[in-house]
Amino acid sequence: MKAAQCSDYTSTNTYESVLTVQESVPTPNLEYDTPPAGFKNPMLVRVLSVALAPGDVRVMTGDTRELQGPPSMPYTPGGDVCGVVVEMPKESKKKGGWSFGVGDRIAARFVNKPMGMLGEYALVSPDVCDKVPESISNDAAAALVSSAAVAVIISDYIKEGDRVLIYGAGGGVGSHLCQAVRLKGASYVVGVGKDAKRLKSKPISCDESVNYTKDDAFNNKEWQDKPFDVVVDLVGGIWPKLVDQNQSEKSIVKSANQGGRYLTTTPDSAIFQGRSVWQILRVFLFPALWRATYTRIGFSRSYRPQYSYVIGLPSTSDIVTRTLSLAEEGKLIPCIDDSGPFPFTTEGVRDAFRLQASRHAKGKIIIKVSEK
Repeated sequence: MKAAQCSDYTSTNTYESVLTVQESVPTPNLEYDTPPAGFKNPMLVRVLSVALAPGDVRVMTGDTRELQGPPSMPYTPGGDVCGVVVEMPKESKKKGGWSFGVGDRIAARFVNKPMGMLGEYALVSPDVCDKVPESISNDAAAALVSSAAVAVIISDYIKEGDRVLIYGAGGGVGSHLCQAVRLKGASYVVGVGKDAKRLKSKPISCDESVNYTKDDAFNNKEWQDKPFDVVVDLVGGIWPKLVDQNQSEKSIVKSANQGGRYLTTTPDSAIFQGRSVWQILRVFLFPALWRATYTRIGFSRSYRPQYSYVIGLPSTSDIVTRTLSLAEEGKLIPCIDDSGPFPFTTEGVRDAFRLQASRHAKGKIIIKVSEK
């Protein structure tokens, strides 16, 4: 089959020497092959569209090779997919079966490791996917199962009437989160990104927006006088800035005692190495555990918002089903970068990865593998 192949790790984000699309890659075999991500009970799908995410780039750099690296080189990248079911698992372990079968179009997110999807055929887990409604396109389905599902999870932390500030509002998760918090009843939404005009346009529709290259939301006197209930950090590094502001002037987010919350999906630096369990604990667990603890007890509740690290997706299809349903009802509009979808060619795949690595995508980055 035709598939993207990465022959080695690269830290340059140029991809010319390691990333190609080849015509003679062995087609996955449900009976004999183990998915590169290592999950059990796979099904075979014919791939239509693939959505890229930060994890796809991180795996290719090798910064997390011991924990997220492929079992061997070359490997097929790509983790979130829309495709048509070709063959179901030989032995169904799901009680009551699944709501889809051979011939159905499904959207599936990755399990364990984001890899194996950028080919004409792929092995996916039937436990974390669902049937795509007819009104949703292939590209939109891939975008929804990827970043929009994360946005829906984060939005569960929002309360009716909340004032919400979102850093990274223009990216894949952010573009959908601005919509999802409205569905939860947020009364005032401000997005921080590079394209401030886009953030105020439909479907993102923020009440206000900030171009971070020109302005600093922390210096806005209006928000210091009337602080936010929630700050969402999708880019990394906002918590240290918030701490510094607490020490010099009024904060733009309420304290925990006042109901203020700080939500994040990333460590202080979005670019990190995690080549051992110890490194991962130092990057993810220890700082988050300490902050979550001291903002929930004692005196710090009077001047810090409650810190929560929102990480991990459920190992079931529930969030996929919820996200696709919201899109089918017209409540959640898929946001795809205007430069895509990218063609399934060597240069098209390289361009898609370059844009993902730049961290300046406006919505989801989609690679179209097949039309139908």
